[in-house]
Formats: sequence, structure tokens, C-alpha cells
Amino acid sequence: MRAGTPDIAPDMAMTPADRQSLMLPPAFRPLRLSASAGTAHDRACALARAEAEAAGTLVVGARPGVVDVAVVLAPEEPLAVARRVGIVGLTALAEAVGSHGPPDKPVTLDAGGTLVFDRARLGGGRLAWPGPCAEDAVPDWLVFSAMLIASKREAGDPGHTPGSTSLEEEGFEAGADALIESFARHLLRGLSLWAEDGPAAAIARARGYLDADPDALRLDGTGWFDPARGGPRL
Repeated sequence: MRAGTPDIAPDMAMTPADRQSLMLPPAFRPLRLSASAGTAHDRACALARAEAEAAGTLVVGARPGVVDVAVVLAPEEPLAVARRVGIVGLTALAEAVGSHGPPDKPVTLDAGGTLVFDRARLGGGRLAWPGPCAEDAVPDWLVFSAMLIASKREAGDPGHTPGSTSLEEEGFEAGADALIESFARHLLRGLSLWAEDGPAAAIARARGYLDADPDALRLDGTGWFDPARGGPRL
């Protein structure tokens, strides 16, 4: 499983603002979206379908109230194995949240890809690949994406949405860019472990966060993603 290479396609080159504001490992190159450009997940999937060299592109959404990130990956294993990289992505997200959040508050992941912070839904992760793709075939690409609720001000009284929380409510001091940078570093560490010691070693890192069997994990987003909002369910 590879993130990408330092080579950058002309239409996906970093802008000066990207270079200044995001400090990413060399395996990733940022692509920022405007607030009206839709989700990072949708843009990353579109890039993966259209660009042979899209692997390694880290797409950052700009919609208010949400931390939105997606990364295009280049699988080297059949889909049955490669899709397990979703667990690696979720673990990286949990590690990023845990490293920036208030101490002593648990971060857990459920079988639907939901990230729970201190027993409240904070966001989650999704995984996409080209379809149809047979289980024993190597997919042309994978996209792992994640969202976190940065603020719930649009929802009004927090008592109306007791099942979810936000970075703002929980007292996170790190901004979206810091969380995305941390996510990228943890993801690269997980992918490196996958390359060196195999998927099982990379997935073993998730056991401290998962409250379900890794084999039962389904990253279709139905547990936490609200299609009507285009973001995490409040």
C-alpha cells in the first residue's frame, strides 16, 4: 500500500499558501478546496478516477464547522486485503484526535467507522474504491476520508443533539490544519508499518481503539455520515 510519490502532476501542484500552512510528509501533496466545492471525499474520488498519478493527493475541505480530509492511495494488494487499510486510516484519525484532545478522555472506534470521543460521536471515516472490483483483483485506487465535527453552533442548543460532540465543545486548542498534519503523519506511520511488516502489523495498532472485531468493520459511513448535510450526523 502506497500513499504516493513526491512527483506532482501540474494540475495538482501545491500553491504557495498550501506550502506555508500545511506541513505534510513528502509522500503527500495538499489540495485545498473552496467552501463551495463539496466534500474532500467526493473530490478525492473524482481525482482518483481521472488522474493516473493522483496517489498521495491529500484533499482538504473548507466547509465551516467541519474538519474534512481525504487521501488517495495506491493499493498493491487484492481488494480483500487492501480494503483493510481503512482501519489504518481510522487509527491515524484516532491517534491525531487523542494527541490533540484534552487528556484522560477516551477515543474509540466502532464497527461502522464512527469515532467516539468521551462517549459522544465526533466524526468518522469512509473508504471508497472503483466499482465493480472483484475481491481478488487489485483496485486502481483507494480513497480514505475522514470528517470531524469542529463546531455544532448551527445545531442550536446542544441538548437537541446529545449523541454528538464537537472539537469546540471538548476544548480542543488545535486548529483543523494541525489535526490534518497529525493525521497525515500517523497515517504515513501506519502505511510504513504495513509495507515493512504486513497488514496485520499495521492493523494491530487499532486494537487499542476498536470496540469491535477488525473483520467486522464496515467503512461505508452509514453510522456517522449524514448525506443530507454532507457531513457528520449531529
